[in-house]
Amino acid sequence: MADDERMTKGEREDLQRLIRQREKVLKSAAKQRSADLLADFENQISAQYSFDDDAVWAAAEKAAAVEVRKAQERVSARCEELGIPRQFAPSLNLYWSARGYENSVGKRRTELRLAAKAQVAALEQKAIVAIEMASVEAQTQLAVAGLTSEAARAFFDNLPAVDSLMPSLSYQEIAGESDVPIVEQMLTPNALRQRRYRERQKALRDADVTLPEPMKEERQ
Repeated sequence: MADDERMTKGEREDLQRLIRQREKVLKSAAKQRSADLLADFENQISAQYSFDDDAVWAAAEKAAAVEVRKAQERVSARCEELGIPRQFAPSLNLYWSARGYENSVGKRRTELRLAAKAQVAALEQKAIVAIEMASVEAQTQLAVAGLTSEAARAFFDNLPAVDSLMPSLSYQEIAGESDVPIVEQMLTPNALRQRRYRERQKALRDADVTLPEPMKEERQ
């Protein structure tokens, strides 16, 4: 490496200041990214969908409505045969649910928000550590290795992007599509056993199988 390719002391100091400024900006960007991720997740769990938002949904709703009307006519006819007054007669109706169960129950949405906040906080901390490590590495190379201006700029350009360090949240991951859902990781062991016990009871109910009650945690 030729001497005239090396940076002067003043150039190194200028670039070190620039790297530290970039580190500060990236940390601020990480905090903003956290807010954006939580806002995006809130939009996911608060989303509502009308049947006419999609052509396939609209066609399905229309076809279902025809069949429901036919079925209601049979119900009404049978009520008349049984002598049930019209004002007391049962009815068969079709309705479109704009939300799924997971995001229609307030308590469940609260659980998901808590899990999302914990996940975002962990991502932000991980991003900040990565930013600091990259910044220290770049400054160390500048101070010790005597890099050329071109190599120093490469270090500067290679400081990690916040978006790559903090990817968007996956609703499936937060809500429980993975083997160990994040929501379940936040539950106490006893609450988790109770929840899984109820799920197994539901699955085995048709087979007339009863599971023993899960043992509660002994008090310390």
